[in-house]
Amino acid sequence: MVVRLQNTIRNYAWGSPTALPQLLGVEPDGQPQAEMWMGAHESAPSVLPSGDSLYDVVAAGASYVLGVETAERFEGRFPFLAKLLAAGQPLSIQAHPSREQAIDGYARDEAAGIPRDAGERNYKDAWPKPEILIALEPFDALVGFRPLAATVALLEALAPVGFDGLASQLRDGKLQEAFTDFMSNDRDAIRPLVSALGEACVQYAGSAYRLEIETLSRLCADFPDDPGVLAALLLNRVRLERFEAVYLPAGNVHAYLHGLGFEVMANSDNVLRGGLTSKYVDVPELVSVVDFEPLTDPVLTATDGVYATGCEYFAVQRVDLEGGERTVTGTGPRIVCCVDGAVEVGAGGTYDGVTLSAGQSAFAGGPEGPCNLRGSGTAFVVSTP
Repeated sequence: MVVRLQNTIRNYAWGSPTALPQLLGVEPDGQPQAEMWMGAHESAPSVLPSGDSLYDVVAAGASYVLGVETAERFEGRFPFLAKLLAAGQPLSIQAHPSREQAIDGYARDEAAGIPRDAGERNYKDAWPKPEILIALEPFDALVGFRPLAATVALLEALAPVGFDGLASQLRDGKLQEAFTDFMSNDRDAIRPLVSALGEACVQYAGSAYRLEIETLSRLCADFPDDPGVLAALLLNRVRLERFEAVYLPAGNVHAYLHGLGFEVMANSDNVLRGGLTSKYVDVPELVSVVDFEPLTDPVLTATDGVYATGCEYFAVQRVDLEGGERTVTGTGPRIVCCVDGAVEVGAGGTYDGVTLSAGQSAFAGGPEGPCNLRGSGTAFVVSTP
C-alpha cells in the first residue's frame, strides 16, 4: 500500500522565504523555509495518515516496513533521507564523515556527555552522510577542491595582495597544508586577506572566471573576517541546470550557495562545519574527515533518469510522464516526491488514490511490489540499491 506523507519544513536562516511555498503553491509565511524532510530521521520524521511518525513505525517493526533484507542490512534503521532544499543564502563550508568516522565521533561525543541536540555537538548519530543534490532550477554551489593548477591560474589572474604563499603551497602540491592554515587562522588575521581578495575581484578586468568572481565578491562582502571565504577560493564553482546533479561522498568539502533542489542522503544529520556560518565550527574535526583529492568534473547527469552514484544507502531515479504510466523497480522502502505536474502513485500494479502535486511525497514499504506512476509531471523515486 502507498500512503501520502506529511513532512516537516525546517526554518534555517539560510533558507529562501519563497522557493518552497512557490513549489507547493501556498502563500509564504515570511519565514525562511530551508528544507522539507521526507523520511524517518528522528529529528523530523514524516507523519503517516494514521498520525504515527514513520520513525516510530520503523522502530516498532523494521522488517515489516523496510523488508527483511533491508532491515537486516541497515540494522533496523531507515537507510536514507530525502529533502527539498531551498537556499536563499550560502550554506556553511562543510563536509560529512565516513561510516567509520561517524561511529568513532558519535562514541566520543556520547562519552563526553554532550547532549544530542546541543549546538556544539558534531555527531548527532553514528551514520555517514553521502548525498546527492539534483537541481530543480539553476543551482549554484561550491563542490570539491578545484585541480591545483586551475586554482593557481585563478590566483595569478586576480593577483590579490598577500596570497603569494598560498600560490606557492599549491604549486608544491600542499593543498592540505594550505586549507588547514586558512581554516585555523583567527579572524584578525583573516580580515586583511579577505579585504585584499575582495579588492582584487573589484579590480579584475578580465572576462574569464565570471562565476568565481561573482561568488568571491559576495562572500568577501558578507563574511569579511571568515576563513570560509578563503576556503571557497580553493573549491570548484558550479552552476547546475535543471536536473543536473552533484554527488558528495564522505569528505567532500562543499557549500550550497543558492537555488532549489531535491536532495537525498544517508539517514544522518552529521555536518562538520568550517565557516560561512554562525553555527558551531570545529576546524580540527572538519580537517580530520576531509578528502583532499581534487575533483575535476563534479557535475553528474542522469542516464535514462537514473543518477548513478554507487552509493550503498540510496538509489535515485527521475520519472518524466506525459500522460502515460511507468513501473519503477526498486528494493526496500521507497519515497516518491513529485516536483512538477500531478503524478498518481501505486505499487504492485494497483493504485490507492494517492495523487501527488509538486512538493508532495508518498511512501511505499519494502514488502510492496514495484512502484507504478501515471499522470503528467515529474517525480523522483528513491529506493535502496
